[in-house]
Amino acid sequence: MPELLEETSSLEATTIGVYRTAATVKGGRRFSFGALVVVGNRNGQVGYGYAKANEVPNAIEKAEKYAKRKLLSIPRIGGTINHEVEGTFSASKVRLVPASPGTGVVAGTVVRSILELAGVTDALTKCYGSTNARNVVKAVFDGLEQLQTPDVVARLRGQTLERTQIEDRIEKGKAFMPKSTGREQRARGPVNTVGSERKGRGGGRPRRRGPEGEGGGGGAPAEGGAAPAQE
Repeated sequence: MPELLEETSSLEATTIGVYRTAATVKGGRRFSFGALVVVGNRNGQVGYGYAKANEVPNAIEKAEKYAKRKLLSIPRIGGTINHEVEGTFSASKVRLVPASPGTGVVAGTVVRSILELAGVTDALTKCYGSTNARNVVKAVFDGLEQLQTPDVVARLRGQTLERTQIEDRIEKGKAFMPKSTGREQRARGPVNTVGSERKGRGGGRPRRRGPEGEGGGGGAPAEGGAAPAQE
């Protein structure tokens, strides 16, 4: 679950993985830990960091510092990316495809963590080749660095671009999205009615009826008491 780092910048951190390594020395084995952390503000800025230390908390803290130094600004349109990109690193390849509103982030754990912290709420993804977490993270960031806005592309080409297909999809998708009025109430959970009928009949186990009347017990009489007369 993402952890809030700074309230002023609204940065959150998610630990992708913790790795243990061991070095054999004269006195035995010496362990060290590496942490892979992703940091973002869910509003277009995201970064990752990897660090090692002798203890897990120290490794995570160092990785968070490295991640905050390498924050990347992600151009978005609505809740998705502007165009399809494909990032590669080593034997890993990740394809990011924009999606209509309401689709959600269709991705694995690693890619989902990065896109959610970047503020992308609708996207389709596919990983090819190696699924090593560190390679996948670097491949995703390689793809995110390739994202460009239509204004930048139009300026580079010296032309005026028309409306993109992604913008048309977003406009069509808004027609099917529920409109929030601000008066919605949280749905109440189911009411536990077990035992309500029993309570209505008096509740508890029914009393045993004695042979001579209501409420009488059919067991042996108490000590010092006379036995019931038999007719």
